[in-house]
Amino acid sequence: MKRRKFLQLAAAAAASSAISQTANALNYPSRPVTVVVPTGAGGPQDVIARVVREHMRDWFGQPLIIENVPGANGSIGIGRVARAKPDGYTLAFSVSSATHVFNAAMYVLPYDVIEDFAPVAMITRDTGQLIIATKAMPADNLKELIAWLRANPGKATLGHTGPGSPAHVSGALFQRLTGTSFRDVTYRNAGQAIQDVIGGHIDLMFTSPSIALGPVQAGSIKAYAVLAQERLTAAPAIPTGDEAGLPGFYTAGWHAFWAPKNTAKDVIAKLNAAVVATLADIAVGKRLTELGLQIVPREQQTPETLAAFQKAEIERWWPIIKEAGIKGE
Repeated sequence: MKRRKFLQLAAAAAASSAISQTANALNYPSRPVTVVVPTGAGGPQDVIARVVREHMRDWFGQPLIIENVPGANGSIGIGRVARAKPDGYTLAFSVSSATHVFNAAMYVLPYDVIEDFAPVAMITRDTGQLIIATKAMPADNLKELIAWLRANPGKATLGHTGPGSPAHVSGALFQRLTGTSFRDVTYRNAGQAIQDVIGGHIDLMFTSPSIALGPVQAGSIKAYAVLAQERLTAAPAIPTGDEAGLPGFYTAGWHAFWAPKNTAKDVIAKLNAAVVATLADIAVGKRLTELGLQIVPREQQTPETLAAFQKAEIERWWPIIKEAGIKGE
């Protein structure tokens, strides 16, 4: 009898929890949603998040509050989301190639990048990182830059946001491919690093067009190549790495929304619908294109596609990172 009573109470509790989750999903969102961006303000993912949140806020009818939580290449902010209540009111938006792929190959993380998150949607992909340098750099093209770096080992400085960041991984692979060496300078966010490139305090960056195109077009910094198969629509004068003398070296970050694991499927569906509607907006698309970004096709804006893409990227990049000996500090 005691066992029967226990089973009845357990079943009632489970049913009550399910009913509560359903009710919450039907009313979602009924208050502001916090979007954790795991870098400081002014970096590529922060810029993109603020473009996207304006339209999502209108669609939701609730504010989306961006909270910048930098540190440990994004793992501090992403860890906070992993531990958050799975009710849809705390989300992560990040350069997920770093936070949900690279970091797990380089750090011992207090969360699992696959099991502890519910995919919502991929937003954009970079059309390829730009190799940029301070105006004082004597090289005028990529071949000259590589020659100068070989002739001056360890002299140049590279800015990035820490081990495991896309810029750090690109810089490490670039050195292996070209037989060059330079010193790393770590920043809390890429916005600070690019200001130091403009000011001549550091020499180089591998970075997203979303924050580099403005200074390049203003003549404040040099751009040697875009590490993609095609030139940027927004800056067609910049050659590809293939054209400039570094064939086959392609790098691109990708950006996505994530929720904590066990977030209700109905809530994920509402979040995904908001993303899809946002990316279909003409003004949003125009602004993201101006930033040198590529919106993922409509059929790839699903949680299932994001999950599959993440796993494919892990299979691609973990062996490369480990073989190159790239480690977190």
